[in-house]
Amino acid sequence: MKNIISVQNITKNFNNNKAVNDLSLAINEGEIYGLLGHNGAGKSTTINILLGFLQPDSGTASINSIDIPSNYNVARKFIGYISENVSLYPYLTGLENLDYFCKLSGKILSQSRLSELLNECGLEIEVHQNRTETYSKGMRQKVGIAIALAKEAKVYLLDEPASGLDPLASNELSSLLKKLASQGAAILMASHDIFRVRETCDRIGIIKKGELVKEMKTSDVSTNELETIYIEYIKN
Repeated sequence: MKNIISVQNITKNFNNNKAVNDLSLAINEGEIYGLLGHNGAGKSTTINILLGFLQPDSGTASINSIDIPSNYNVARKFIGYISENVSLYPYLTGLENLDYFCKLSGKILSQSRLSELLNECGLEIEVHQNRTETYSKGMRQKVGIAIALAKEAKVYLLDEPASGLDPLASNELSSLLKKLASQGAAILMASHDIFRVRETCDRIGIIKKGELVKEMKTSDVSTNELETIYIEYIKN
């Protein structure tokens, strides 16, 4: 199976504090990887390096074998990014937001294709023409995923995507990510939500003080076992 996301021995310092310390991980096509850690553990810094927003002090990061620091403009064509709070234009409809962001990335899609993408992401057709100021957080997340899907992304980077979502919306998000993975996408989900990571991901890495301290297959642990392992590592 082809390796799509690669991070090798990256370190990033802020004011002599190591936000990420000699971190390495690899994510294959069709795989969902959960990066589990508390606030300040280095999850967002890792994602921002993969997005090209931050330069690592040492080490390498690549997407689809493309080195990110030197070729970010090429690498970003393969990336779909979904943040904790998807930013949309509140006075535009869901359909208009998707159309606008598609055009920004150079894609001109028909109204029927735009609507089809929103449907694929679980947004009911009845609300496609509603302004997004009326949308719940879960609905905005679906538009954000549709924007990434329209790019035909090979990689999805998610930073606390389930934060603030109700249980139904969280389950829908998990189902959608699994569907994308089944189509060959490589997905990195940074989160502190033990249950959601266990329910969604194929592999899990625990990050503490910028270091990857534990990796495991989801199939090897129950939710309760994962919680015990996580607490043990975070306490020590």
